[in-house]
Amino acid sequence: MAQHEHVRVAVIGSGFGGLGAAVRLRREGITDFVVLERADSVGGTWRDNSYPGCACDVPSHLYSFSFAPNPEWPRTFSGQEHIRAYLEHVADTFGLRPHLRLGHEVTLMRWDREELRWAIETADGASFTADFVVSATGPLSDPKTPDIPGLADFPGKVFHSARWDHDADLTGKRVAVIGTGASAIQIVPAIQPKVAGLALFQRTPPWVMPRMDRKISGAERRLHRALPVTGAARRGLLWGIRELQVSAFTKHPGELGLVERIAKANMAKAIKDPALRAKLTPSYRIGCKRILLSSTYYPALAEPNVDVITSGLAEVRGSTLVASDGTETEVDAIIFGTGFHVTDMPIAERVVGAEGITLAESWKDGMQALRGASAAGFPNFMTVIGPNTGLGNSSMVLMIESQLNYMADYLRQLNVLGGRVALDARTSAVGAWDRRIQARMKRTVWNTGGCNSWYLDANGRNTTVWPGTTAEFRKVTRSVDLSEYEVVRIPKRAAAPAKAVAEEVVG
Repeated sequence: MAQHEHVRVAVIGSGFGGLGAAVRLRREGITDFVVLERADSVGGTWRDNSYPGCACDVPSHLYSFSFAPNPEWPRTFSGQEHIRAYLEHVADTFGLRPHLRLGHEVTLMRWDREELRWAIETADGASFTADFVVSATGPLSDPKTPDIPGLADFPGKVFHSARWDHDADLTGKRVAVIGTGASAIQIVPAIQPKVAGLALFQRTPPWVMPRMDRKISGAERRLHRALPVTGAARRGLLWGIRELQVSAFTKHPGELGLVERIAKANMAKAIKDPALRAKLTPSYRIGCKRILLSSTYYPALAEPNVDVITSGLAEVRGSTLVASDGTETEVDAIIFGTGFHVTDMPIAERVVGAEGITLAESWKDGMQALRGASAAGFPNFMTVIGPNTGLGNSSMVLMIESQLNYMADYLRQLNVLGGRVALDARTSAVGAWDRRIQARMKRTVWNTGGCNSWYLDANGRNTTVWPGTTAEFRKVTRSVDLSEYEVVRIPKRAAAPAKAVAEEVVG
């Protein structure tokens, strides 16, 4: 028999956002909740991305919850395995295991206007109803693979970086890496020493800064264990430095010239061939696309078994890859480092709101959500890492914690209002918020830097990045302003006429 369960809150996803929401719910005294996770373990993107060399480009002590400091980080920039272990530790430490429903992929969420609750269906046949839903699936959860003619007939291994095939032995093989984003620049130096040949298909070269990574000494870890205030101070310093950088990205992109010179020096140190250096030099302002960190990427590209093809992949003919410029390359395996569905998140197609339309349909002209959380027409539903909450230079965990403050106050407001009640963001409030964001976006490096990045949607609107400091975002998400919402209650049902009732009873 299919399982059915009603809960106060349903959280979708068990990455940083989902686990953070679960911890915050328990700290608010709410224990009637579930965390629905499609995979068989927690971790989100840090579970899914297990490719060689996978690591974070935010310092470890800043890439962790403020309420769950980790004095045991082994490196200043932690690897995937350490971050995943940290999230497992959070699940255990805060007693989240009983709330987890692993292997429960959400296939449909529909708002019930009569009952003021969400009806949720999952792929395994289980169903839930919830008064409130927190969607924490994240923008980096569903890989994007381009539709390449002939790809289906390629005879070798093909996989995306976020779905790494650990059974594929690349030793001595000719491998193509498609894309030059954050994953690709970690994969290339990790596999270059063992492959026979590596063809890197590069449509646009990235700006790459040196990665100042090192082991954290035992003495440092002992100090942070004995005196937690030292770990907090370290985190505060890392945060403050990044807050000071924000104005260069959002108001004064011209100030980024010095950073470009550092990146060019990082390249020149490893790339001696002028022709290759020209291929790898971006023509847009640094910061327009995500700034990448690596001290091994350029040295790997300088090796004789690597070929940089300055064109995208256009066609596959058997084992021959044809670039847009006509270049042909024979390979045995293809690895796509082509990013994710960020501005067209698949979860939006599975959420049906009060007007009977999906969130994807509501967002057909671009994602919009009040304070990055609430979309009009979707009552008692909020996103974590929603529209315009992304960062270009700091830790997303800071933004997540701010949104959890907003979630907590949202639930408090529902309790104060009392009874069966919902809050639906006003269309006017969502529109006003979006206009403010887009007006500020006009002068940012992401909109003026001369590039086409994944920050922009199909209409050229920047619907992903927050154009301010994390401190400012924390301020604007500290509490819910009820004037920005409509209060929705169950409609009163008209009483049946007495005669009709009598006839029904007699009949």
